[in-house]
Amino acid sequence: MRQVQRGPAVPPGQRSYGDPGPAAPPYGPGVPQQPSYVDGRGYDDGAGYGDYDSGYNTGQVYGAPGGRGPGGTADAPPRAPRPAPNWRRRIKWTTITVATVLVVTSVATYFWADSKLRREVDLAQVIDRPSAGSGTNYLIVGSDSREGMSKADEKKLHTGGAEGKRTDSMMILHVGDNGDTLVSLPRDSNVTVPSFKGTSGKLYPATGRQEKLNATYAEDGPTLLVRTIEANTGLHIDHYVEIGFQGFANIVDAVGGVEINIDKGFKDKWSGADFKAGNQTLNGQQALAFVRTRHAFATSDLQRTKNQQKFLSALAHQVATPSTILNPFKFYPVMGAGLDSLIVDKDMSLWDLGSMFWAMKGVQGGDGTSLNMPISGSVGGNLVWDKAKVKTLVDELNNDQKVTVSGN
Repeated sequence: MRQVQRGPAVPPGQRSYGDPGPAAPPYGPGVPQQPSYVDGRGYDDGAGYGDYDSGYNTGQVYGAPGGRGPGGTADAPPRAPRPAPNWRRRIKWTTITVATVLVVTSVATYFWADSKLRREVDLAQVIDRPSAGSGTNYLIVGSDSREGMSKADEKKLHTGGAEGKRTDSMMILHVGDNGDTLVSLPRDSNVTVPSFKGTSGKLYPATGRQEKLNATYAEDGPTLLVRTIEANTGLHIDHYVEIGFQGFANIVDAVGGVEINIDKGFKDKWSGADFKAGNQTLNGQQALAFVRTRHAFATSDLQRTKNQQKFLSALAHQVATPSTILNPFKFYPVMGAGLDSLIVDKDMSLWDLGSMFWAMKGVQGGDGTSLNMPISGSVGGNLVWDKAKVKTLVDELNNDQKVTVSGN
């Protein structure tokens, strides 16, 4: 704060700046002595004027840096320029953050999905197994299980209310380095029931009994079915996958329906099928009718297996599209519906399951091959396999060679 100080009168004969010369009144005749102003930057020389240091004696002028602005206040120092953003650093940390989120999400998804797998089939119970060949063989079974279905569901899906479980479809998917192969096993195939170890642990000797293939599943479940297929083909089954009616329909609905081209329209009151020819998108109810229909065809079981192969490949294509995989609002419901519905063997991993679906996606195109088990005739209404062709087919699969055998 400025102070007012009155200095002594200037002695006669002196100027206020100490220059000799005639004395004169400091402010003119009759003007009284004025106070001097002393601030933090000036000083009083005792001559009555004081030195009001406004910056001129240092070369500073009004408006210059370090000088005084209007009203006698000091100008603020100029603001330092804002440093340019370090984009390299920002990109680095953004990348690290995104990568961390992806890793955490992937790990959480893996454990969530792994916990939902129903590992209920113990292939270690299967006896006298053939040696494993090259590649991986999956036995894919569609059962007529009505687990979790209400009476309204059974009516809607035209499944009926039969007790127990039977197999509506059976396929062997071979995944190898020389193209993937999907072989359908007609449920009416005539097979010899081998010796086997039952689910109760009891050993049953072979008696040469002939049965339909799907009857072995109804008799003692998945392990007898696997034992019978291995004994009648010589092909080692590495993994088992089963899905029921309700689960199949739920997966199709969760993925938003499956687009498929139907070559020729057909109807079947037993399955509820009513299709026209051409491209169309099937919902869960329609899809189940499509893969179950057999009464509408002259070669009932063989045509049905071809429809099943065609639809499963289309379903795998739909599940594997970016619009499903990259959309969490679709991906997780599809995964949830599928994993809740599948029954697999105890050694099945998520990696194995993913490999199976990926192979199913490409089996109808590219290097993939699909066929029915070669048939040579029938006995008592059951289809008899062509032994020579079956042997060639199994040898090619065991050696992971390109399949040359054609089926019916």
